[in-house]
Amino acid sequence: MLEAVELTKTYGRKVALDGLNLTVRPGDVFCLLGANGAGKSTTIKLLLGLIPPTSGEVRINGAAPRRGRGGANVGLGYIPEQVSLYPRLSGLENLRYFASLAGESDLTRARLTEALEAAGLPADAVDRRVSNYSKGMRQKVVIALAVVRQVRGLLLDEPTSGLDPLAAREFGRLLRDLSGRGVAILMASHDLHHIRELATRIGVMKGGRLMEELEPTAADRAGLETRLLQFL
Repeated sequence: MLEAVELTKTYGRKVALDGLNLTVRPGDVFCLLGANGAGKSTTIKLLLGLIPPTSGEVRINGAAPRRGRGGANVGLGYIPEQVSLYPRLSGLENLRYFASLAGESDLTRARLTEALEAAGLPADAVDRRVSNYSKGMRQKVVIALAVVRQVRGLLLDEPTSGLDPLAAREFGRLLRDLSGRGVAILMASHDLHHIRELATRIGVMKGGRLMEELEPTAADRAGLETRLLQFL
C-alpha cells in the first residue's frame, strides 16, 4: 500500500502540493487527472523520493520507505513520459544493467528474457539495440524491470502520450496484469479514454490539491470531461 499523508511541497511562496492525503491499495489503478501545474507530477516525484517534501510523509505498507541509490524509495517502480534507456545496448542488456543497479545482479539470461516476454516484448527484439525500439517497446523494458524487482508500487507520468491506439491498448493490458498481481499503481494522465478503461479510482487535482475522487463505474468519458473542466 502506498500513502501520502498531509504531503506538501512549496518553492518559496509557490505551493506545488498542498496537504495531499492519498492511499493507493494493492491492486488499485489510481489515475490522477488535472491541468498542467495541478500537482500530478510533483506528487509522483515526492512519492518516489526524487524530491524532498516540505512537510508530510510517504508511507509504504504503513511504514516510512527505505531509500536506495540516489535516495529513491525502494520497492517502487517508475515509468516517465519519455523512457530513457541506453540506445546502443539491447533490451536485455538494458534490463540486466538497471536490474543490477537495483540490487538484482544475479539474474540469469533466461529470467531476464522471461521478464521481457512477460512484459510483451517480442522474442526477436530481446537482443536488438534499443535505438531501434518504438516508445511502446522501451516502456516494456521498464515494465520488465518492475517484474524482476517485484515492486509493490508502480508510478507512471503520462505513459500513453505518443502511443498509437494498438500500443496504448497493449500497455493497458500490461498494467491490468500487474494490478492483478497486487501491484499498487498510480498514474498521472490526460488520456480520458484509457483512464476510463483502466482506473479503479480517479482523482481530480487542481492547485496542488486533490479536489475530488470518482468511481469509474459512475463516470463515463463525457462525465469525466465535464468534471475535469470544472477544475481547469
